[in-house]
Amino acid sequence: MRGSAIWLMSAGVIFCALLVVAENDVSEAAAKEFMKTLNEKKEKLVSKGAIVSWAYESNITEENSKIKNEAYKEISKEQKAIWKELQKFDWKNFKDADLKRQFSLSNILGSTALPDDQFNQFMEVTEEMSTIYSKAKICDYKNQTKCDLRLEPELTDIFAKSRDPEELKHYWVGWRDASGKKCRELYKKYIVLKEAEAKANGFDDPVKLWNFDFESESFENDIQNLWEQLRPFYQQLHAYVRDKLVKKYGESVVSKNGPIPAHLLGNMWAQTWSNINDLVNPFQGQGTKDSATKEMVAQGFTPVKMAKLSEDFFTSINLTAMPKTFWEKSILERPTDREIVCHASAWDFNYNDVRIKMCTEINEEDLGTMHHEMGHIEYFLQYQHQPQVYREGANSGFHEAIGDTIALNVRTSNHMNKIRLKSSSQKSREDTLQDLFETALDKIAFLPFGFLIDQYRWNVLRNKTTVDQLECDWWKLREKYQGLEPPVDRTENDFDPAAKYHVVGDVPYVRYFVSFVIQFQFYKALCVEAGQYDPKAPEKSPLHECDIYGNTKAGNLLGKMLQMGSSKPWQDAMEVITGQRNMDAGPLMEYFKPLVDWLTEENKKSKVPIGWEPSKRSTCSCKA
Repeated sequence: MRGSAIWLMSAGVIFCALLVVAENDVSEAAAKEFMKTLNEKKEKLVSKGAIVSWAYESNITEENSKIKNEAYKEISKEQKAIWKELQKFDWKNFKDADLKRQFSLSNILGSTALPDDQFNQFMEVTEEMSTIYSKAKICDYKNQTKCDLRLEPELTDIFAKSRDPEELKHYWVGWRDASGKKCRELYKKYIVLKEAEAKANGFDDPVKLWNFDFESESFENDIQNLWEQLRPFYQQLHAYVRDKLVKKYGESVVSKNGPIPAHLLGNMWAQTWSNINDLVNPFQGQGTKDSATKEMVAQGFTPVKMAKLSEDFFTSINLTAMPKTFWEKSILERPTDREIVCHASAWDFNYNDVRIKMCTEINEEDLGTMHHEMGHIEYFLQYQHQPQVYREGANSGFHEAIGDTIALNVRTSNHMNKIRLKSSSQKSREDTLQDLFETALDKIAFLPFGFLIDQYRWNVLRNKTTVDQLECDWWKLREKYQGLEPPVDRTENDFDPAAKYHVVGDVPYVRYFVSFVIQFQFYKALCVEAGQYDPKAPEKSPLHECDIYGNTKAGNLLGKMLQMGSSKPWQDAMEVITGQRNMDAGPLMEYFKPLVDWLTEENKKSKVPIGWEPSKRSTCSCKA
C-alpha cells in the first residue's frame, strides 16, 4: 500500500505571494506559468507533509500527532487559497490539453476542501480510528492475564498456524472487540464528514469523488462485469475448499451447503486462504509456501536480504535500483522501543527519497509483500521527472499492480529455483496444479473481498446502508460475495468493517480488486514482449510458467508505461503496455485455465455443491 503521505490531499498548493499573477492575468499563457510555479512549490510541501506523516506513523505519540496535525492545517489553508485562484482561470476551455489536464487534477482537494472546523474534525476522527487499530492488543487464549497480543506478528501468525476452531474464534472476536467495535461511533462522524467532503469538492454523489482517479463514468458497471466473469471460478474454489474443511472439522463446525465460517481460512479477514494450503490443497508433498519459508529461515534471510532480492528483480529488467536513502531511512522491522503503524506501505518524499515501512517477518508471504511495496517505489522513481501533479499512478489500481506483476514471476518454479528457495526438478502436471491452486488461494480467494469493501462503503455514503444497519449490511455483502459467515452471532453493538486497516484509515479498496485483474494483463503483455509466451500456442509455454527476470525488453516496456505517471488517462497507459484500452479478466482466466478445468471436473465428479445456502448465524440483531 502507498503511504498516507500528504500528497493525497495536496493538489493545487502554492504560496500566497504568487496569487497576484492570477489576479492580474488569467490568460492561457499566464496559466502555464502559474501551473509551473504551483508544481515547484507543491513538490516542497508534499515532501514536508510526508516527513510529518512518516514521523507520526513510525512513532505514535501525542507530540508527533500534534506536529502532524498542525502541518496538515497549514497546508490545508494554502490549498484553499490556491483553489480559489484556480477558479479564475477558464481552464476547461484551454486549447493546451496537457495544461487542461493539470488544472483538472489540481481542482480536486479531497478533505482539504472542508471548512476549517470540519477539516480539523476529519483529521481527528481518522487519526483516532487509526490509533485504536494500531495500538489494539488482546488477551491470550490460554492465559487471560497475558494481554499483549498484537495483530502483527502474533495474531497473524496464530491465524496462519492454528487449526483449533475455538482458539481461532477467541482471537477473531477479540480482535474485533479491540479494534472495529471501538470505532463505531467515530465512524458515524466520519460518514457525515465524507458526505460534506464530496459537496465541498462539487460532487452530489460521494462515490463519484471516491472513484475520481478512475476517470470513467462506467467504472462501477465495469468492475461489476469483471466480478461476474470471475464469480464462477471463485465459486468452484469456494466449493472445493469448503468440502475439505467439512472433512477436517465436521459438519458441526462447517456446513456442507452453507457459508464458510470466516475464522477458519488462515487470515484475520479471510481475504486470502493460502495459509490453509496444507488442509485443502489436493497435491500435497510438492513444493509449498511452507517449504519456501523454511528454506528462507534455513538460509538466514533477513528483511534487508528480502529487500535486496526484490531490488535485484527490478534492476535485472533495466529498471532503477533503490537510492542510498532507501537503505538508510526505510523501516523494515518492527521497532521494540515504540508503537508504529505496522501495515506495510511505500512512501515518496520527493528529491529521490523513497522508503518502505514494514514489520517484516521471514516468510514467503512477506517476500511477496516486499516485491509489492517495491513496485510502488519503482513507480515513484520512474515518474519522478514528471511535474508534481502527475506523480501518481495512471490510476490507483495501476500503482497496486506493479509489484504484484513482478511477484507473479517470482512465484514460478523456475524463479524459485534461481533464488534457491525450491529444489530443481522436472515439473509434472500435479506440480503445476499444486502451484496454481496455492496461487489461487491468494489471488482468486481475494477477489470478492477486494470487490465488496468499497461496495459496502459506497452503500454507506449513498445512505443505502443506514447507521443502524452498519453491521448487518456488512455481513449481507460478505455472505453474498464471499460465501462467508461470522463464527459467532453479531449485533449492531459490533462494527466488523473497522477491524480492517483501510476502513479506519480512509483508504479506498477497490484499487486492489482492479489490481488483481490488471496485473495479469500486465504479466501477459510482458511475457509476450519477452518472447516467453505465445497466446496462439499456449500449450508450448504456459503463461503461468513465464519469468521475465533478466529480460530488458520486457522491462523497457514496463518502464515506458511507469514513466507516464498520471499524465494521461489510465486507458492510454493500458494501451502502451497491452495494446488495448480496457480492464480484462481474460488473462487471469488464461493463467489459471488448467486449475479451472481441474476444479470444475473434480467438483462435478465428487458431487460437491456449488454456491451456498443462507447463513443460520444472526447478523442483523439490534443492539443488546
